[in-house]
Amino acid sequence: MKELADAAGITVRTVRFYRERGLIPPPRREGRIAWYDAHHLARLRTIAALLERGHTLNGIADLATAFESGRDVGEVLGLGEPTEETPVRLTPADLADHFEGEVTAENLATALELGYLATDGDDLVHISRRLLDVSAALVREGVPLAAVFDAARQVRAHADALAELFATTLQTHAGATDPGTLRPLAKSVVEAELSMALDRRLRKGC
Repeated sequence: MKELADAAGITVRTVRFYRERGLIPPPRREGRIAWYDAHHLARLRTIAALLERGHTLNGIADLATAFESGRDVGEVLGLGEPTEETPVRLTPADLADHFEGEVTAENLATALELGYLATDGDDLVHISRRLLDVSAALVREGVPLAAVFDAARQVRAHADALAELFATTLQTHAGATDPGTLRPLAKSVVEAELSMALDRRLRKGC
């Protein structure tokens, strides 16, 4: 424990306190010897970074609970499925920087539930660089992250319906199931229709 504390730049007493609060997992034991590893050190550094960003220990404990209940990256991203999205690896502290003041246990749990975030060891993986950047931009504009998630649920429902429509139409009438055919056609139609819908909305006044 002393070696771990020295590496993290904290006291043994603090390490023991974090263990008692459940902020770090118990060590691996061999007889009377307790072994700590890189996972424990990473967790301590994450706690320090979150404390520097204004999170409380209670809040960090809630975040850790939500984090550990999330699905892992393989389950969320799938294996070998076609995608144009670029995943982004983040530490919890990185996430706090992207969404300052909005990284709560509830929001983290929602992001994990929606599949926007997945866990990979001590890190998080966001499924899409584009969605991460847009979500962060909306929060910077003053939109609460919970409201972003509410809108995302509705967008996803419509997007799923559109994907089903295009896939069924192409398969029924053209026998096409190749994503290389479906994706560009569907994207062009949706982008054009959305652009025109925004034009109509702006003409009416926001």
